[in-house]
Amino acid sequence: MEEYKIEQEDGRLDSTLAKLLGVSRSKVVKMLKNNKILVNDELVKSSYLLKTGDIVKVEPYVEELMSAEAEPMDLDIVYEDDDVLVVNKENGVVVHPAIGNNHGTLVNGLLYHSKNLSDVNGEFRPGIVHRIDAYTTGLLMIAKNNEAHDFLAKQLSEKKITRKYWALVWGVIRHDTGTIDAPIGRDLKDRKKMCVTATNSKPAITHFKVLERYQNATLIELKLETGRTHQIRVHMNYIGYPVVNDPVYGKRKLIDDTGQCLHAKKIGFIHPKTHEYMEFDSELPDCFKRIMDILKTG
Repeated sequence: MEEYKIEQEDGRLDSTLAKLLGVSRSKVVKMLKNNKILVNDELVKSSYLLKTGDIVKVEPYVEELMSAEAEPMDLDIVYEDDDVLVVNKENGVVVHPAIGNNHGTLVNGLLYHSKNLSDVNGEFRPGIVHRIDAYTTGLLMIAKNNEAHDFLAKQLSEKKITRKYWALVWGVIRHDTGTIDAPIGRDLKDRKKMCVTATNSKPAITHFKVLERYQNATLIELKLETGRTHQIRVHMNYIGYPVVNDPVYGKRKLIDDTGQCLHAKKIGFIHPKTHEYMEFDSELPDCFKRIMDILKTG
């Protein structure tokens, strides 16, 4: 990691680093988005104005080529019309291509399934209005044109989308309901992880209710008021009830390698064309039910 000390106020971070590193400003912006640049050990925006004494740390960054190609995939389509598609994502499937992972994503399968997908979020995220983790299963709404995408995205921003998750968590939660209101930001010690922090964070609110209690675990339903990266996993770990089989948060022994017991069970939204409210439910995947049966018997 290279380290630079700013000797005098020197304008915006992106333009200054572009000159300093001999790269384009757009590459600096990509480095910032990939958490390769810290100022005084904190993540900042490209528009940050450098001040005398600032310490800028830069990690090596090699830009890889990405592609989003159509690939045959056995999609579990719950609903589809000319504007919207609702898909039940399987365990282990990444939602869209990223650096080092161009194939086998949900987007690759969607491109093979339909030639009509919105391009609001760019060529690598066609149709994608929102995301869930690779090892989180469940329902996602997909936009098949830009008008539908904008309509659904607006509902998301205005918190009008119904999103309910089921999770199996370690520990027995004694109270029947609860709300976790704790800001989430990037973990500076491990930037692949998120954490509850007051530094460079955003508000995050999760509501939950207990569905069933077992000997050493609890089945809960969760409703998101915000949509931060890894929000449920981070919040449940923060209050001492990490998601069962989560390989990243909680540091509990894994029962198997099928992924965390977290499922996007219900989704509801107003249809972009008919303006009617639609709601969809989904069954728990076999991997979730198998682990639940194990914990039921102690």
